Amino acid sequence: MRDTEFNREQTVKYLVWTFAIAYILQIAAAYLYNNVNIMAGQALVMLVMFVPALGVLLSGAGLKNIGWKPQIRRNIKLILTAWFTPVILTAAGAALYFMVFPGHFDLSGGYIVQSAGPRVLEQMEAQGLTYPLYILVSLAGIVTYAPLVNMFPALGEEIGWRGFLYPQLKARFGRKKGWILGGIIWGAWHWPLIWLIGYEYGASAANTADYAGFPVSGMLLFCVIAAGLGILHGWLYEKSGSIWVPSLFHGAINAAASLPLAVCLTNTGTARLLGPAPMGILAAVPFLAAAAVSLIRSEETQ
Repeated sequence: MRDTEFNREQTVKYLVWTFAIAYILQIAAAYLYNNVNIMAGQALVMLVMFVPALGVLLSGAGLKNIGWKPQIRRNIKLILTAWFTPVILTAAGAALYFMVFPGHFDLSGGYIVQSAGPRVLEQMEAQGLTYPLYILVSLAGIVTYAPLVNMFPALGEEIGWRGFLYPQLKARFGRKKGWILGGIIWGAWHWPLIWLIGYEYGASAANTADYAGFPVSGMLLFCVIAAGLGILHGWLYEKSGSIWVPSLFHGAINAAASLPLAVCLTNTGTARLLGPAPMGILAAVPFLAAAAVSLIRSEETQ
């Protein structure tokens, strides 16, 4: 990595290509999700994660100088932070949500039934797997291999956002404004999914009851949360000098985020904007607090 000079032409090209291609693919994924097959829609959504990396190439910026070396020995503390902090903060946020809404805690398996079909619990029981045990097995995966597995599709996003766009925005607007603006843009990049399939807050998150202000409130809230998460990703990238560290962090968040939903009632309506997954404003408090601390410390060292 090296200091970046703002390149207006490349930045505009990156944004145009990244949003245009992603929006087209997200609309296609929503069609598959709603009319063909949920698994096909989810597969296309995963493919969309590589669009930011493609956007960098189409902008003419190339993929050099974004920190390809993991530098494991130098970054071991940051790697462990990226690996384990998301599950800790997610658990803290979920606990806060269930303290406010204790009646929403549910181990009946309603979430997995709505996600995978009515026979999934029977199939699990036939294998000697109760739902509480399934939750424990999932948790074990979240703290061991899942962040590593998720790191590779997350890399597609991190190359574009943290590897290219954030340095450009920091060069143009400064660190604080660059990080925050980058997070808002990152959040807006997900808008078609939030609108068309209820991504994070609606139907795809087992909340067919919808929520107040659908879909605009979800779209705006996602930008707020993405701004906070973007600060943490940006801090890890800047400190480590390696694109793999924020990719691991991104993968760990994706791994941990669905577990609180798995122990929550479905169709909680507007409460889904609050949690229990970290995209809800109440459950996101630990992440946003960590982001605020990172932002303050980054200003002190600037």
